[in-house]
Amino acid sequence: MTQKAKIGIVTVSDRASVGIYEDISGPAIIETLNDYLTSEWEPVYVVIPDEQDVIEKTLIELADEKNCCLVVTTGGTGPAKRDVTPEATEAVCDRMMPGFGELMRAESLKFVPTAILSRQTAGLRKDSLIVNLPGKPKSIRECLDAVFPAIPYCIDLMEGPFLECDEEVIKPFRPKAK
Repeated sequence: MTQKAKIGIVTVSDRASVGIYEDISGPAIIETLNDYLTSEWEPVYVVIPDEQDVIEKTLIELADEKNCCLVVTTGGTGPAKRDVTPEATEAVCDRMMPGFGELMRAESLKFVPTAILSRQTAGLRKDSLIVNLPGKPKSIRECLDAVFPAIPYCIDLMEGPFLECDEEVIKPFRPKAK
């Protein structure tokens, strides 16, 4: 029987603590993952303020307690002083995966010259892959389209749930066995 994947979706926003805030980024991630995935999965969705200790606590909870194989954040990756998502991610990860950020920036540069200001990153915490995405829904989809083909295999290597994809939408890369 295939294990149902839990995927953490974290929207980081300094407007989250204000109370009057409609998140469009988290739902954009959920919609994109629904487009990609044909295997069963469960979103664990939270909106939190742009505070490093809160982000760290949330990432740890999603990875260690909620057992999310993948945690995707949106927001807090720019150069503003309040943008601390990459720092929080680095603080809680055992190992960093810099290729994700490099590819997302390269992809985003095809659309906007300010992509070089983005500080997206990714890392591994125990059995979870944590990926930081930008905050705009259009950019979220562009970045996920670029990096998602590697995510199912990364999760395979971490002995997580097998993520099956709609190959008409996104084609995951898994090396062929010899």
